[in-house]
Amino acid sequence: QVQLVESGGGLVQAGGSLRLSCTLSGRSLVFYPMSWFRQAPGKEREFVANINWNGQQTHYADSVKGRFTISRVNDRSTVYLQMNGLKPEDTAVYYCGASGTVTMSPREVDYWGRGTQVTVSS
Repeated sequence: QVQLVESGGGLVQAGGSLRLSCTLSGRSLVFYPMSWFRQAPGKEREFVANINWNGQQTHYADSVKGRFTISRVNDRSTVYLQMNGLKPEDTAVYYCGASGTVTMSPREVDYWGRGTQVTVSS
């Protein structure tokens, strides 16, 4: 059974950086395009970034483009989200997802982690 575990969230001041990690177990990471989504209180889960199976294709939401970087190390079964220049509006629970295709829709994600909280203070 595929399981995803996120880590690396926390409290940071505006302008700071965090690196989120997502580790997959139960199957080889190489089989899955991976995505990061986030959900703020009272809002829908929204797309942040995705990456194809070998890391050569990435896509970002306009709101994070130029500040966030998604990457993966298949041998470590881990996907990363490097977040720089954090803003208070980035505050949310961040989830990683594994899917059968590169996607920006949470409805197309097959497996979810439990999420990690990111809080950015002003």
